[in-house]
Amino acid sequence: MAKRILLIAATTGYQTRAFAEAGLRAGYHVQLATDHCPRLGDPWGDAAIPVKFHKPEASSTAILRHAQRHGPFDGVIAVGDRPSYLAAVAARQLGLAYSSPESVFAAWNKFAARERFRAAGLPVPSYRRIPLDADPARAAAESRYPSVLKPLGLSASRGVIRADHPAGFAAAFHRIRAILASPDIVRKHEEQDRFLQVEDYIDGREFALEGILTAGQLRVIALFDKPDPLTGPYFEETLYVTPSRAPLDVQQAIVDATRKAIQALGLSDGPVHAEMRVNAAGVWMLEVAARPIGGLCAKALRFESGLNLEDVVMRHAAGDPFGSLSLDAPARGVMMVPIPKAGAYQGVEGVEQARATPGVEDVAITASPGQKLLPLPEGATYLGFIFAAGAAPESVEDALRRAHAQLRFEIVEALPVL
Repeated sequence: MAKRILLIAATTGYQTRAFAEAGLRAGYHVQLATDHCPRLGDPWGDAAIPVKFHKPEASSTAILRHAQRHGPFDGVIAVGDRPSYLAAVAARQLGLAYSSPESVFAAWNKFAARERFRAAGLPVPSYRRIPLDADPARAAAESRYPSVLKPLGLSASRGVIRADHPAGFAAAFHRIRAILASPDIVRKHEEQDRFLQVEDYIDGREFALEGILTAGQLRVIALFDKPDPLTGPYFEETLYVTPSRAPLDVQQAIVDATRKAIQALGLSDGPVHAEMRVNAAGVWMLEVAARPIGGLCAKALRFESGLNLEDVVMRHAAGDPFGSLSLDAPARGVMMVPIPKAGAYQGVEGVEQARATPGVEDVAITASPGQKLLPLPEGATYLGFIFAAGAAPESVEDALRRAHAQLRFEIVEALPVL
């Protein structure tokens, strides 16, 4: 009998479909649970379990009842931060291996993560949590500069703003408060969206680590360089390239700090995506998310076994072996194509030329004609993704930049609704 895998996701978009397809390749039955009605022709073969992420206990009960009617699940996977918390609650009720709800929430909430990192002796900047109804001018007067203001529960650098002086602090405060008042956030009913966090700015190079946990033991899948300087005022990620070009002692320090951060949070089972900065003072953990890397970035990782990252995560959830994690090329990378300005997306030219760039494997444009686009810090999406492989990280980075230079996007100012 085919193993049954529960896939919890906030949307039925391309990342969710990629995991569902990985399950089908492995011969599993993949059951979707989502707070959105599936509109992709029911590719999982049965209706999704309806859940509400702001009601994890009730949603977990609905999942348990489904398992009692249709058969137990052998594993659970979550796509995104909010689904990860529900997955943890459901896994506990279903008796499946997964990180605890307490640890997943701590990983998701930036203030809770800082508290645990500090208690574990990891380097942390000065930080404090401020309610959204606080006086911005007073909060600005009490801050040191440069500071970074960030929402507690948003991801992909949405709402993260650097302030270099009190006036910039007040402007950033008002801007983040407006972001957290937007309908897509308010309807989530998250308590943490009533606060923002203020931290001292951490200088240094930024990295990302992709890994997978089994009973608390970390297996590193990839360590990515982020070649572009991320100094603010916004922190839009663009390039990920692996293997890292950092000295081996720095790479080992990153892995060691990630293991310590995972232990501090209490995470135990499932994929993790960690981000950190490194300077002369050491490794500063920015976050350890209890989920795989987002968007289409997972396509950047292909292994000698013929599997990709979704295959590995799916097989790990099922308790099946997934073999070597050696890349099928000496170096790999992805560019998340940034949104240059707000407006309505009309189209793009130069895609075929970009695909023809030596080293480039694919160019995936995910924006749709007519789609309203917002750059950071308000936005939370990209125009698309470029994937490359090569003999060295330097050649991969060069291929991604040259391919991006071929793309010409048409974005027009959105007309007001009359």
